Amino acid sequence: MSSAPNTQALGATAPLSAAQSKPLFGGLTLARVILYLILAIFCVYYLLPLYIMVVNSLKPLSEITAGGMMALPKDWTLAPWESAWASAQVGVEATGLRPYFLNSIIMVVPAVAMSTLLGALNGYVLTKWTFRGATVLFGLLLFGCFIPFQMVLIPMARMLGLMGLAGSVPGLIFVHLVYGIGFSTLYFRNYYAAFPTELVRAAQIDGAGFFRIFWRILLPSSGPIAVVCIIWQFTNIWNDFLFGASFSDFDSQPMTVALNNLVQSSTGVKEYNVHFAGAIMAALPTLLVYVVAGRYFVRGLMAGSVKG
Repeated sequence: MSSAPNTQALGATAPLSAAQSKPLFGGLTLARVILYLILAIFCVYYLLPLYIMVVNSLKPLSEITAGGMMALPKDWTLAPWESAWASAQVGVEATGLRPYFLNSIIMVVPAVAMSTLLGALNGYVLTKWTFRGATVLFGLLLFGCFIPFQMVLIPMARMLGLMGLAGSVPGLIFVHLVYGIGFSTLYFRNYYAAFPTELVRAAQIDGAGFFRIFWRILLPSSGPIAVVCIIWQFTNIWNDFLFGASFSDFDSQPMTVALNNLVQSSTGVKEYNVHFAGAIMAALPTLLVYVVAGRYFVRGLMAGSVKG
């Protein structure tokens, strides 16, 4: 009595399952085609602003003001890029974004390198050379990760003034180094927690000291998590605006502050093509970092997410 409805239900659902699994064209099923269409719609939606920026950065200003922002350029030109890089009015002088781009490079590279190295050392100590109070110290470092930027502006400005680093690129390096140590320590501490402690003990028995174990054993195996830390730190430091606007003077401004000044400058005409070109220049370094090292990002996160 009860088997007939079940048979009918199975018969009713069987054609639907067969239709979904039947190849349509190119070996793709209906479900996979629908999934690809949805992904393509989302891809177009998210890439549309980038398309508008790139296309309009290659147009003369007259084409943009005529109302054709979505159309391809009729007269292709690199003049907006040349102006944004070398001759746009950013401040008092028409220097373009070039000196501020160099300021960002000089600021980001040492800050990322030092915060990554110090985070690796902290993670090494907190996992392989534990001491009394190590858990409390790690908790304080984690607490520092969640302090809002606005809360440290006045204390940090006071410290930079006492150290003689106010309004300089070394001062910005110091600020980002201090703020990034908590995150880098968290990454390396979780990664080294899964590293076999027996290897460290064996190296100690063989006579290796603190730094030899770190340089010869742990650091060479830290590639995936180092990439995670570098991408995270590079992106945060390069895109930072608040610290750059608060702790720099005109000669030490980073790229983000200079880009804001370029867009807000009042020269009588809003050169949208130059603004688009400058915005793309500001985004290119982080994009390049993700393209080069992005495939290791998830791998490094997963390597430090579990123990054992």
